[in-house]
Amino acid sequence: MALQVGPRRPRPLAGIVGYSGMLADEALLADPTTTRPPILLIHGDADPMIPLAGFHQAKAALTRQGFSVESHVSHGLGHSIDAAGLDLGGGFLGRVLG
Repeated sequence: MALQVGPRRPRPLAGIVGYSGMLADEALLADPTTTRPPILLIHGDADPMIPLAGFHQAKAALTRQGFSVESHVSHGLGHSIDAAGLDLGGGFLGRVLG
């Protein structure tokens, strides 16, 4: 949801961290009034809820639309957040919130 709503806010966000998510509709990113906050996507390659393909599709679509996207895949992780994901998310938020 953050990937769909965040970029459509009139006031830009500092950044978006997406854990185990996907992009519902790439077409909404093409709106000319869309802001483009930096994005970090983190996903487990064993996620039974949101397949890893959703992560790759979101990353490709966001990159095509001009977003700065960082990403990480946690090997063996299901629909959860591991220590590596927490560290990466915290570091990303520290940088974008400065």
